[in-house]
Amino acid sequence: MEAQSATTESSQSATQSMAGAAQAGAPPPPSGGALPPAHGTPPPNRDYGDTGYVPPSPPTYDTTFFQNYGVNPFIDARADHLSTFAMDVDTASYSVARRFVQDGNRPDPDSVRVEEFVNYFDQEYPQPHRGAFAIHVDGAHSPFTNDTWIARVGIQGRDVPDHRRKDATLVFVIDTSGSMSRENRLELVKRALRLLVRELRPSDQIGVVTYGSRGHSVLNPTQAKHDDYILEVIDRLHPGGSTNAEEGLRLGYEMADRWLDPERITRIILLSDGVANVGQTGPDAILNQVRRYVNEGVTLSTVGVGMGNYNDVLMEQLANDGDGNYIYIDNLTEAWKSFADNLTSTLQVIARDAKIQVSFNPDVVHSYRLIGYENRDVADRDFRNDSVDAGEVGAGHSVTALYELRLHERADGPVAKVHVRYEDPDSRRIFEVDRNFNISDLNEHFESASPRFQLAATVAQYAEVLRRSYWAQHTTLNDVRYHADRVGGILRDDPEVTEFARLVNMAAGIADG
Repeated sequence: MEAQSATTESSQSATQSMAGAAQAGAPPPPSGGALPPAHGTPPPNRDYGDTGYVPPSPPTYDTTFFQNYGVNPFIDARADHLSTFAMDVDTASYSVARRFVQDGNRPDPDSVRVEEFVNYFDQEYPQPHRGAFAIHVDGAHSPFTNDTWIARVGIQGRDVPDHRRKDATLVFVIDTSGSMSRENRLELVKRALRLLVRELRPSDQIGVVTYGSRGHSVLNPTQAKHDDYILEVIDRLHPGGSTNAEEGLRLGYEMADRWLDPERITRIILLSDGVANVGQTGPDAILNQVRRYVNEGVTLSTVGVGMGNYNDVLMEQLANDGDGNYIYIDNLTEAWKSFADNLTSTLQVIARDAKIQVSFNPDVVHSYRLIGYENRDVADRDFRNDSVDAGEVGAGHSVTALYELRLHERADGPVAKVHVRYEDPDSRRIFEVDRNFNISDLNEHFESASPRFQLAATVAQYAEVLRRSYWAQHTTLNDVRYHADRVGGILRDDPEVTEFARLVNMAAGIADG
């Protein structure tokens, strides 16, 4: 499917790049300190009662930057039977929307990326028997329209046990500019990093770069067995000055490059609100630099914090071009999910340039619509062009794509064939796997389909309503609420699902401004 999405437009744009210099010195010897126990710390409650962290008052959003990538249309399967896109494991959009709703506001429609809502939730797909991926397919009649079906294509990445992941060299690039004093942003970053550092193995290494008006190399990569000292360095940080993100990232990449080891994971983790106002503040130079380092083996993940004076656009672009993932931390529970529960998934890549191509059977499918992935489109002709950048997938990650289908009357036979193509990051060999999607994989009744499928479809419709999709114009949040409450009851042992049901109820009660 070529150029599916409508024209793209920006809400606002305040993005950044790279310049300046500093040389890191050797770290001082480790010292002790009274810190929490290294392991077995329970996940923090969302009320922060066990941390001393005080949530801020709801902010204003007048300088928050998102981008509208359009909404995919229905495609006539006889005119174009191929749908091709890059895998995406980001989840930031869902966390951002949760923050909006909990603050008593409907999310900015441009902040909503449907695939990040769906991929936030565990789909419980079975593990692959061999290779990096297993493909899962199912579907059912849509509960939100009279004439369409929802088809789910699920890709499950293989797990890597924690003890089998590679040692990691992580360089934290921490925004310490004045904007990080808003809403206690820097304090939340410090507490999130405390969780991460305590979960690393002793042989992992941590370096620290900070930036305000200037960038500073604060700590050369130091073994995590010296966690007390590393955390002392982080705890001493305080906000102030302008935002020279370009210089901070350049120093971070220089540090990572000096310590690059092909036998280790080498990753930069940028923690920021994404806004730059000093140095080169446009995106092109920094993104070009990021792409160059990716080819050398240094990847970049971005961690966003704050609302109001927050740049979602740049944080997502950096992660995409840096072969990493983008998460948004609005509380310590979210930090725990990424940095403790899913640490190996966050760090260890099992597939590079991973792409999905779905070939629909026009004798069965009249038309189809990919729900989401508007900014992950890949030209159909480039599916087997292995020089085209696509998505990176971590160990144990799953990727879900939902399609809305219009079928021919009395259709029978194969619906589609799903192809997955990727590069093994160690051998650099290319692999391709596929699976048939048959009419028998579609359930006649939505409520008879698997609970996880029902969850995915309901979450997607929630996102569609929030972003004011043309295809959801006849659906209200009250319609979504019925299914959210029902699936929340079925999956009541999953706290993320019950939280989702609560959020839908909260959003339904907020006036759509």
